[in-house]
Amino acid sequence: MFTRVDISKLTLMDALDLASLIEVEACQRYELFATQLGHRDGFDAGSVFRSMAGNEKKHGEQLAERRRALFGDTPARVKLDDVFDIEAPDAGAPSWNMSALKALKVALSSERKAYEFYDEALPGVTQPEVKALFLELREEEGEHIEMVEDLIDKLPPEAAMDLEDVDAD
Repeated sequence: MFTRVDISKLTLMDALDLASLIEVEACQRYELFATQLGHRDGFDAGSVFRSMAGNEKKHGEQLAERRRALFGDTPARVKLDDVFDIEAPDAGAPSWNMSALKALKVALSSERKAYEFYDEALPGVTQPEVKALFLELREEEGEHIEMVEDLIDKLPPEAAMDLEDVDAD
């Protein structure tokens, strides 16, 4: 996890921009994984990544809309290259043969990274509005962790089989 932004100097606008960009980066990484893996059947690793990209995109759009409602078209001071791997899954995470279970574990790890980012950033936040936003975002990431854990718990046994396991039969 990395940000070039000084958390202690964030304004609410900057914090909303940062949060939105964290979601954009995660969405882009999941879209890359989904494209790399393609689609093999109803619920495969590529489908998991495609679904996660949609979730991240939706959350990012909600944050961006909130920012626009409060600050209009004021130019952002936080840029996409100010964040790296805060919520985005690790670049080397996918493999051509990975199971849906492994893909969901990648997603779970990413949601945990985002939770930890907001949790670890909180002590350095000086603005009350930013602190409230980061508390809200940390809670949302906690809900996302629970959502992915629930998905994992509901997986059928075949969702744990890697592609070569399936092909070997």
